[in-house]
Order: sequence, then C-alpha cells, then structure tokens
Amino acid sequence: MAGPDLINTLLYTVNNLLQQEKYKAALAVLKGFRNGAVYGAKIRAPHALVMTFLFRSGSLKDKLRAILKATYTHSRNLACFVFTYKGLQALQERCQGKSLQSHAFLAACVGGWLVFGDNNNINSQINMYLLSRILFALSRLAVEKGLIPQPKHDPFPLFATLVWGVVLWLFEYYPHTLQPSLQSSMNYLYHDSNVWHDITDFLVYNKPRTAA
Repeated sequence: MAGPDLINTLLYTVNNLLQQEKYKAALAVLKGFRNGAVYGAKIRAPHALVMTFLFRSGSLKDKLRAILKATYTHSRNLACFVFTYKGLQALQERCQGKSLQSHAFLAACVGGWLVFGDNNNINSQINMYLLSRILFALSRLAVEKGLIPQPKHDPFPLFATLVWGVVLWLFEYYPHTLQPSLQSSMNYLYHDSNVWHDITDFLVYNKPRTAA
C-alpha cells in the first residue's frame, strides 16, 4: 500500500537525517526548544491549577483560562530561552573553534534579557526561583575555591532562622514588597486563621460559604 510505504520512507529519511553529525548542533537546538516547551508545561500546569483554585476568585471558565495562559507563557518562555541559549552557544563555539565557559554565560545573558527580562508574574517567579539556587551554588563554589573558609558548623539552621524571620517581618509590615502569590499564601496561613464565625469556617472551610 502506498500510504504505509510513504510513511516508512519518510520515517527512514527523518531518522537518517537525525544521525548526521553535521546537523547535530542545529538539531540539538530544536530538541532543546521541544524540551523547554514540554518541561515548562509540566512544571507550570499543576502549580497554576492548585494556586488558581485555592486563591483566585471568578467563574470556572475564568479559572481555566488563567491556568492555560500561565501554562502557555511558562512553556513558551522556557522553550524560547533554551532555543536562544543553545543556538548562541553553538554559534560561539563554531566561531571560536572550541567551547569556553564564557560562552554559556554570554548566551544565557542574552537569552535572559530577551525572554525573561519582561517583568511579569511568570518571569518574576522563575527569576526568583533561580536567584535562590544560584546564591546557594555560589556559596558552595566560594568554599570549593577557597574564597571563604569551610564552616565549622552547619550554617543551615542560621540560614533558616534569617529567612523565616525576614520574610514574616516583611509580610506583617511591608506586604506590598512581596510577590502576589507569596502574599496570598501567607494571608491564607497567618491572617485568615484569625477569623471565623462558627465550626464550618473554623474547621471545614477557610471562609463562610456564601448563599447561592
């Protein structure tokens, strides 16, 4: 049959192309775009689902639209960043004939500016997530390189003490400085727990159920 033969021929041609070493850099950029899109959707969709139904008011249609918009934005941005980063890395390596540490930094700087430089809720969450990770990583690297001495005791308890002390101080007295999603979470935990009317909104629900 012509149909199956055509499909088999097409698959053979594509698989043969994927094995060509001369196209590997370009194909890696394309797969990076694919992986960025998939990973962004997998990470954002469940988070958006939970946060939207916990803290967002409005109709079911509005909530679903918000979930899809957040998922699409995260997926698109991560895909575009990976595409830009890997593309610029490959271009620099091709121009200089070898891979340098500066290539990763410069490629990521350009990608970060182009993709994650727009100040919106999704980008803000991603950038702050990364900031906490790189501060930890740079601290470990500084110890490895001998720039700061190896702590004699585990510094994590002190770190936790300062993090929670500062964030609750900011929440109680300067809440506008915190990200909206963090404000919502903390309102639910620390302020909503100060209000109740009877057993229903003390144990069963967070707030009284409004009559339909």
